[in-house]
Amino acid sequence: MKNTTTIVADITNYLKNNGLILSDLARETEMNPGTMSGIIHGNRTISVDQLDRITEAMGLSKGFYYDQYIDECLSDINPNWRRVRPFIYRCSELDRLDYIQRVVNLLLDKLAYSPLLFELAEDFFEKGVYATAAVLYENVAISQRKQHSETLAICQYRLFKIGLGQDRNQNLHVAIRFEPFIERLDEIDQLDAIKDLANTYRSLHMWEKVKELAVLLGQKAEIQYNLNAKHRKRPSRPLFTYLAYSKLLQAGVCDARGDYEQALDFTYAYADLSWVKETDEETQHWVNQFSEWAQANIYVNKLLSGQVDVLMDYVDYIAPKKDEILFALYNIMVAANRYNMNVDHIIHRFEEEIKGLLQQKPMKTYIVQTVSDHLVGLLHELSVYYLNNQTFPDGFKWLLDSLDFSAAALDRSGIIKAVGLFESYRMSAPTEIKAAYQNLIKEVYKGEKEHDHDVDSSL
Repeated sequence: MKNTTTIVADITNYLKNNGLILSDLARETEMNPGTMSGIIHGNRTISVDQLDRITEAMGLSKGFYYDQYIDECLSDINPNWRRVRPFIYRCSELDRLDYIQRVVNLLLDKLAYSPLLFELAEDFFEKGVYATAAVLYENVAISQRKQHSETLAICQYRLFKIGLGQDRNQNLHVAIRFEPFIERLDEIDQLDAIKDLANTYRSLHMWEKVKELAVLLGQKAEIQYNLNAKHRKRPSRPLFTYLAYSKLLQAGVCDARGDYEQALDFTYAYADLSWVKETDEETQHWVNQFSEWAQANIYVNKLLSGQVDVLMDYVDYIAPKKDEILFALYNIMVAANRYNMNVDHIIHRFEEEIKGLLQQKPMKTYIVQTVSDHLVGLLHELSVYYLNNQTFPDGFKWLLDSLDFSAAALDRSGIIKAVGLFESYRMSAPTEIKAAYQNLIKEVYKGEKEHDHDVDSSL
């Protein structure tokens, strides 16, 4: 029920009911008595900081009067930004996005507030307060929708990055929504935007889109690299890395299509960075990084194309590189199943690392999405390997792990693969494995219903 009294009236009643005078409340709130008198007698507008102090002194929860505060203090024809700004920060701390939306609605028709809200959104984004930033960016984008401005494009870019998560459908939605705004960004910002969008489509296995964006990235990066001396701003990484990353993305597309010869050509291209003019420490770091990626991917493409003699060289190369072990093991198991290789000794060698990977929880963002994809893939390939070799205890163990992790990661492709594989070997499954499988399927079904409900609720 909406309070029909004013904030000041409530404070006055509080003083009267508790036998207090203004100086008592001023002392309790550590405020100047003259300031308190001005607030009570309506000679000055209360700030949100002062309201919080008084609310606490009255024994009420923080934010108790915020709804009224919007009506009484922020609903002027031209709201005072010096009151609006700190109020939004306080609402963000309390996770009251509804109050922030109400305040922003008061400002939407006044374009003068748009740059102020955008600056505020950028601050929240830099601090990682993404929920508040998203509310502000959405509203700035609405106010800018007819302006075709760079600010509108930046808002859409930020919303794209905030919106990426574990849900593949959601990732596709935010990618499609953002893509038309790339060309409106500053030419330097376009490089990171194209890279991020390509990575998102890569995590979705949309290889035609990855190819298209990789080529575009290479074209734009080459232009900017040749104009290097004239740049007024720097991208997040040295310019040459975007040229090299374009080749890396194209190699990944070829690899996904099974064209390992073409993938090797692209890999050799980003391995050779002798053309890079810069010699600073950051440049050297990225040159070394691309060299490492190239060496690993050369082994991978040779191995997957059937050159099994590189297997142990590949294993020795990745053994000390902890961050690469998951991807390497996945590729090794794919090759083992494709070419009927015995890799028991390799699985045993990395047994502890595999156990460690299983302790990970599926996480957000397209980068960690790629990690989840490879872990689901590794578990599936391990189950295929052991079941094909009729080592059923190990095979069914990895299959159940694969199904469990796929369900947690909302990976429907992984779930379908696990179900299909189990049904192929159902006759060989002991009773306790069938029971465990049925329990997992019930959880999968429950999770799918909850997920579908969440999606429907957000539409």
